[in-house]
Amino acid sequence: MLHYTKHFSNNISKLILREHFLRQICRTKSTRRFNNVKDEDDEYHKTRRRCENQEAQIYLLKSRGQHLLMNPRVLNSIVQKSNILPTDTVLEIGPGTGNLTLKLLEVAEKVIAIEIDKRMVEILHNRVSERGLQDRLTVICQDALKTEFPRFDLMVANIPYGISSPLVAKLVYGKNSYRSGTLLLQKEFARRLLANPGDSEFNRLAVNVKLVADVEFVMNVSKKDFLPCPKVDSSVVKIHPKVEIPEVDYEEWCAFTRTCFTKKNKTLGAIFKQKRMLMELMKLQETKGDEEKNTFFSDYHVTDTEDEDGLSNEDTINFSSDVGKDLNLFREIINDILRSGGFEDKRPSKLSHEELLNLLSLFNRARIHFHGQVNPKDGSDAELTSAVGPL
Repeated sequence: MLHYTKHFSNNISKLILREHFLRQICRTKSTRRFNNVKDEDDEYHKTRRRCENQEAQIYLLKSRGQHLLMNPRVLNSIVQKSNILPTDTVLEIGPGTGNLTLKLLEVAEKVIAIEIDKRMVEILHNRVSERGLQDRLTVICQDALKTEFPRFDLMVANIPYGISSPLVAKLVYGKNSYRSGTLLLQKEFARRLLANPGDSEFNRLAVNVKLVADVEFVMNVSKKDFLPCPKVDSSVVKIHPKVEIPEVDYEEWCAFTRTCFTKKNKTLGAIFKQKRMLMELMKLQETKGDEEKNTFFSDYHVTDTEDEDGLSNEDTINFSSDVGKDLNLFREIINDILRSGGFEDKRPSKLSHEELLNLLSLFNRARIHFHGQVNPKDGSDAELTSAVGPL
């Protein structure tokens, strides 16, 4: 009897050990799938442990988009796709603790990093000094949107989500000459940036950026590759400035596209029938007429009551009979312009750049402008960013 009891006990022990072993195997495989890395990837685990320790010492602010990219494979891919030459100066926005910076310093002659958080700058300096690369790194501790960019060949950056739109505008409309920009952006923002006429996501962002630059999709990046983990996935895009760009005033163009894309899926005829928009546009022409000592529109009053689209209802606009005549005349001028170019039944979301430029030219030839003051194309970065943004 004792023999059977001992034998039974041994079998139970073996089953427990086997079950424990299977659980360990399953847990290891699950962890591999979750992190998208292999256990032998020492660099990944070492970097992640170091950053987790740093996160315990400094509080990462999600409101500032402080999500550190951890996966070395993604970091290496970004650097590789950027086509960095040994003589290049790379501009990096928001380097954080320097995961991407260290990779860039391995291949570039110089890296200029713009980081507003002084805590991050201190960590970045320490990590770069450990590698003996401090002579090739310049850190500017300022707001990237408010400081003037220094000379650079390439921009490579994991951009904080909150400043993506104005920063892209500053890159493509700024006065810096650059070869390309490789940017890690929120996936939804990247899709909007890549959209073409006729796509459901085609919008003013794509229209304004693609006027002066070409945008190329590089790869998607999982939110699990960041610390802390954001709520959304990301994408890497590459922006190439166009060699030849249209001769157009950028602020006038941006004001024009803002007007057209308020209701991008409506016809232009319907968009330019909205009374509030017509009266604001008419008032702008009156202001320009005053500057030229040639006033031909009267004063008007618009109440503060707006509908859910941000447009005044028809019965909330109060104006005299003289102003009404002026408004009707102005509406007819607009309609004639749209009809002359065959644009009355077309929708902004389906128009190419050539068509939009043609329509703007028709308006300008009729002395109708969308921006109050025409500025030269070599204006400051801050002025152009303000004009374009928010995209």
